Amino acid sequence: MSSHELRRYDLLLAGLDLLDQAIAVFDATPKLVTWNKAMLRLLDFPESMVRVGTPFEEFVRFNAERGEYGEGELEKLIAERMAAARAFLPHYVERERPNGKILAIRGVPIPNLGFISLWTDITEQRRYEAVIERQNLELEARVKARTKELENANSRLAHANAEIDEIAGALRRSEERLKLIIDSIPALIAYVDRHEIYQFANRGYAEWFGLAKDEIVGRSIENVFGGELYPVVRKHLAVAATGERVSYEYARTLENRRTVHARSVIVPEVSTQGEVVGYFVLSTDITEQKASQAALVQAQKMEAVGQLTGGLAHDFNNLLTIIIGNLAALQSRLPPGGELSEHLDPALHAARRGADLIKRLLTFSRGQALEPSTVEVGALVHNMAQLLSRSLTENVRVHTHLPETPLYAFVDPHQLENALLNLALNGRDAMPDGGDLSITVGERRIPDSLAMLVELPVGDYVQIDVTDTGSGIDAQLLPRLFEPFFTTKPFGRGSGLGLAMVYGFVRQSGGNIRIRSTPGSGTTVTFVLPRADEPTAPVADAPAASERANRHPRGPVLLAEDEPDVRRIIRMQLTDLGYAVIEASDGVEAWSLLESIPDIAILVTDTIMPGGIGGRELVARARALRPKMPILLITGYASDNALAGTAELDVPVLRKPFDPDTLAAALDKLEPEEENIAQ
Repeated sequence: MSSHELRRYDLLLAGLDLLDQAIAVFDATPKLVTWNKAMLRLLDFPESMVRVGTPFEEFVRFNAERGEYGEGELEKLIAERMAAARAFLPHYVERERPNGKILAIRGVPIPNLGFISLWTDITEQRRYEAVIERQNLELEARVKARTKELENANSRLAHANAEIDEIAGALRRSEERLKLIIDSIPALIAYVDRHEIYQFANRGYAEWFGLAKDEIVGRSIENVFGGELYPVVRKHLAVAATGERVSYEYARTLENRRTVHARSVIVPEVSTQGEVVGYFVLSTDITEQKASQAALVQAQKMEAVGQLTGGLAHDFNNLLTIIIGNLAALQSRLPPGGELSEHLDPALHAARRGADLIKRLLTFSRGQALEPSTVEVGALVHNMAQLLSRSLTENVRVHTHLPETPLYAFVDPHQLENALLNLALNGRDAMPDGGDLSITVGERRIPDSLAMLVELPVGDYVQIDVTDTGSGIDAQLLPRLFEPFFTTKPFGRGSGLGLAMVYGFVRQSGGNIRIRSTPGSGTTVTFVLPRADEPTAPVADAPAASERANRHPRGPVLLAEDEPDVRRIIRMQLTDLGYAVIEASDGVEAWSLLESIPDIAILVTDTIMPGGIGGRELVARARALRPKMPILLITGYASDNALAGTAELDVPVLRKPFDPDTLAAALDKLEPEEENIAQ
């Protein structure tokens, strides 16, 4: 990062400390990550308490003990607020502190990371509102009283003139005070006559349109709103002209291309003859509210896609287990190169691609665990570039810029290859007439001053930049590029899952990703991954098939699986590997067999089974009955929640679908104890 950009980030952090609002960021634990000085000033927390890592509960308890939440049982007050914090839902409340200050408290969740709390002192705002209400009531009472006196004073006209002057003076003074108050409150207020000409606007309303108060009076609505927005406003004014109160929302784009939103209420002024003579306008800036709503909708959308993918994964994995198992068994029984291989090999390849697609979808939805290892990123990119040079169109030139010394990252190499492939294909599609695709690998240090902005811990990272010279992307579309099923490509040319999967992989790997693009000037996708040390020990080779045969236990394998077709495939694979197999259709039957057959050497069980005894309970019972018996858990579920409670049992897990070699490798790692073999 250039010194100019770094200075901008430092100024941003310093600017937060100048805000009147108190800001605090908590992680998912929840613990304090960062804050500004207003948090100490506005909430009266001791400086010793406000530090990185302070639990949210410590602040809640401190507040409860000093009476911030009112009267009540201390632990109950704390528990209620901790439950609300862990729910990570957007909220807005107002609380009067014991010192009389009124705070507006807004909470906004950060999907999968934590939440932000903002505290605003609205004591003066509420006081102004009370003053306005009191002034209006007093003014209304005085006007009514004076009007009644005037109606009864027709016979004393000479004396009434002086009294009228006094009333007019009082009204003028009250009007000036009211205007001062109206200019100070955080609302947009205006009055428009029946000809749509502004007769009054407070300071906030004028500044909303980039004008001074004196500049807006006398202008027409069409002149202030502009030709694009005026038809929207005119439609609502037509309704208000009938005497009906109207409420609506609109958005306008500022000169810096930032979009702001407002909610307006039009209240018609009706004369004693029933005619509409003008309109009172009250508007509120809801830009921040819209942003919070959009963030919530996006989080809910991502969560829904993740839940949908995870829910379907179990059934698909079981189906693919059956398909791959049967096709692999058929392939092993046919002579190589035969006529049937022309049909069998593509079918088996397609089934395995389906399994890989499910795995990538689950990685995006955070329902599938990655398989990270220490990867030399430069070598992986070099190999990918050779593949891409042959795979992309001839008029797309692939360039790589790799470091002179190896850089290692702790990442799933298969998912990293998929991410680079997705980004390369996107670059190719953006260059239909050809161009240059560049992949650059380098070091990146995330300092403390930048960590909060890029949502990453301080540390060393490997940065990868994928740049194309294509058509670029409109700035308004950039915030939506990581949404699942959103695509800028024509119908039928893209699923909208590519960038979503890349985003899910990078974030789950502990990194982050950004896209910079200018229409007509190409696009750069930058992502960083946690850096790792160079590996020292080579990976041991898998045992040969003859070795595995010599290590088979002297007893059968108990297979517990509730899906009959899946059970048949796994039994067939175990048999082909040389194991004797006893089958159980659920946990109850499997437990009965374990109790009655002491010769069972290995337990292979599904994780979720009906009948009252699931895989976790069966493992726990088997551990208690035969502590040294090897156990292998198998699962087709996407979420690690399905495996909750198995970690303390120290049981390896094999995810469906799998082929015989993968099953054999998993069984090899069990290493049965001699004591159990002898049973």
